Amino acid sequence: MKVKEYLHQAYRLDKRIQSDIEEMESLREMATSVSSPSWDEKVQTSQNADAKFVRCLERIMDLERKINTEVDNLVALKEQIRRVINEVADTDERMVLRYRYVHNLTWEQIGDELNADRTTVYRWHNAALNHVTLPKDPIKI
Repeated sequence: MKVKEYLHQAYRLDKRIQSDIEEMESLREMATSVSSPSWDEKVQTSQNADAKFVRCLERIMDLERKINTEVDNLVALKEQIRRVINEVADTDERMVLRYRYVHNLTWEQIGDELNADRTTVYRWHNAALNHVTLPKDPIKI
């Protein structure tokens, strides 16, 4: 695994968690909505007998477990990434990595925070990637 791939894992995991939360909110809306009864005669032998909201609640509980696991993984990964970044000697390089991979700031936001132009931020970032030493047992998500 390359350094940039390792550091970028937290961002991807955070986006997956956000997507799961949005899906869960949608399921909650479905579970609390009332559907109108159907007056048509239906003859199906394989129909699920559970109400629709029950299936939504089961899916919500599954998603909550998944989200909790993902959050635990994200916390552990970010802690490991912080330790790796703190080993970079140059302060500017360390701050670029921290803002980019821990706080998920854009290049423009990082430049604003460090009072540097985009080219300087890119230069610090590229130099920092060369100074990062991956842990012996990197967390892989």
